[in-house]
Amino acid sequence: TIGLVVHAAADGLALGAAAGLSKTDVEFVIFIAIMLHKAPAAFGFTSFLIHEGYDKQTAKYHLLVFALAAPIAAVVSYFGLIRIMYAVQIPITGITMLFSAGTFLYVSTVHVLNEVTHNHKLNTSEVVVIVTGALLPLVFNFTHSH
Repeated sequence: TIGLVVHAAADGLALGAAAGLSKTDVEFVIFIAIMLHKAPAAFGFTSFLIHEGYDKQTAKYHLLVFALAAPIAAVVSYFGLIRIMYAVQIPITGITMLFSAGTFLYVSTVHVLNEVTHNHKLNTSEVVVIVTGALLPLVFNFTHSH
């Protein structure tokens, strides 16, 4: 629960920071990206909670916290981080987008590794695939330029 709420809040931070730039194309892309994965994430999250034995009321509470994390963080980001960005000339939007992506990778990796390693040791090929996937963004960074 905590990992998904932190990720949802990071999504909100990215959206709020993008809204502060007044660049509608960036805002729109971030908004669409968030909306496309929120519904499946909420469905999967709720299904997981019920599967784990949480009663429906507790599952609804966890879902409410998850659902409120992004909008609250967006408002905080819009009114808080934007002032910092203009004061210190740091690209907060890019940093918040990277943080959001990183929290997604962390939550998904921890969940996947937990499922893969449950009563199973990772073999060499699985470790290679995980490390390659983790390093792939670095490779793209070296081959990409503006």
